[in-house]
Amino acid sequence: MFSVPAPLPDDPAALQLILRAAVAEIERLTQMIANLQRHRFGRKSERLGVNEQDRLDQELDDISQRLAEQTAVLAAAVPPEPAAEPAPSKRNRGALPAHLPRIEVTIEPDETACPCCGGSLHVIGEDRAELLDHVPSQLRVRLIRRPRLGCRACESVVLQAPAPERPIDGGLATEALVSHVVISKYCDHQPLYRQTQILARQGIELDRSTLCGWVGRAAWWLTPLYELMLSTVLAAPVLFADDTTLPVLDPGRGRTKTGRLWCYAVDPRPWKGPGHAAVAYAYSEDRKAEHPEAHLKGFRGLLQTDGYKGFNRAGETTHALCWAHARRRFHDIVATSKVPVPLADEALRRIGELYAVEASIAGSPADQRLALRQRHSRPITDAIQLWMTDRLERVPGGSNIAKAFRYVLSHWDGLTVFLNDGRCAIDTNTVERQMRPVALGRKNSMFAGSDAGGRHWAILSTLIQTAKLNGIEPQAWLTDVLERIVSGRTKSHQLDTLLPWNWDNAAQSRAISTT
Repeated sequence: MFSVPAPLPDDPAALQLILRAAVAEIERLTQMIANLQRHRFGRKSERLGVNEQDRLDQELDDISQRLAEQTAVLAAAVPPEPAAEPAPSKRNRGALPAHLPRIEVTIEPDETACPCCGGSLHVIGEDRAELLDHVPSQLRVRLIRRPRLGCRACESVVLQAPAPERPIDGGLATEALVSHVVISKYCDHQPLYRQTQILARQGIELDRSTLCGWVGRAAWWLTPLYELMLSTVLAAPVLFADDTTLPVLDPGRGRTKTGRLWCYAVDPRPWKGPGHAAVAYAYSEDRKAEHPEAHLKGFRGLLQTDGYKGFNRAGETTHALCWAHARRRFHDIVATSKVPVPLADEALRRIGELYAVEASIAGSPADQRLALRQRHSRPITDAIQLWMTDRLERVPGGSNIAKAFRYVLSHWDGLTVFLNDGRCAIDTNTVERQMRPVALGRKNSMFAGSDAGGRHWAILSTLIQTAKLNGIEPQAWLTDVLERIVSGRTKSHQLDTLLPWNWDNAAQSRAISTT
């Protein structure tokens, strides 16, 4: 790695060599970042596996830090010549949010007298610049005082306001602190043992079991709202479904068992449909088909899944399948083969044409999407079916490419539902995106402590991820929701007012300003 020597040499020729080397190093690092970002954010066929992606992210962070360091060293070594009029910045950082508190700092010249005549100077204007500052999170004590009032004439009369409900019976935590612990665990993926370490640095010694109790109590308070949100999601006319593993501690056997989180997602925005984006999770101890069957009992509508047969028993539904899963089989062949596989490349190209059509109709009403798919996508799918049927007869039956062809052709009815329904998506990425937070939390926490912990995971993740989908700051929302439920200000028949899309924006501003 290049480094600028200190002190700098006085010889202009030597100084030029150093500057050229520094510029070359910056260009090299910039190109490395561009290459890594291409793998990270580029076409899906260029992306890496999960483990390689983690390594790539770390490498990208390291190189970006090195680039910032080299740029700063070079700028310090060769300061720019002062300009008579500073050139206006071409960067557009945007305005900082209005709800953030402002701390004004005024910087005046050391001398405030006129350098010509010595007279006093007056303000004729000012330059303003807003910088985003950080104040470390602060723990504070809320002292609740309840005066007892007595009557001098009637000695037996004593009046006192009743003690307010607490989120934790006999506990010290306010709703805001409980919400912070929940958000840190299920949104920011900070396990409880790490949170106890962070609190200890501020002089608050708490056992992890105490925080576990807070999380369990929060889940209990929020269960009615969760059930309302789950029923709202399952009543949608278009639903995505998927599931993922959740390791759960099995104390009797001294190891973990494999639980499941079932995920149901709704997002009418791509086809401008009614309703709101939402996601709901449900926990079960295994992957038996009886669980999605129970969840989807009575569901009537369009259900889009990855092809798991357990979803096929769900009521009177139209089942749509996922082209991303079909495409992935050909991508895996290309990624793992040491020699070119022209048939797999051709399959990826043809499927890519379908995705190009989808990109052009994203956000259009359902009827327009349907018309454009009939015009552009149906000829593509018809050609794919004929091509794969023909090629399947020419390749070895046990080869990976033959298996990929058979997968597509055997699931053809489900894969082509999107051609006949403008509300349908081409894949299940809507729900797969909502599985990523679960994977991150699972990676950091490693396992849930019990089946009850798995249910808490489902309850709290449902509320947090739905708030995020609707552009609501989850910490502020969850704090306000807990305060309203615990205090009894919001009754059970009023829970719909607490759903993220019904939440009062004024309440959001107040909650953000106090958290």
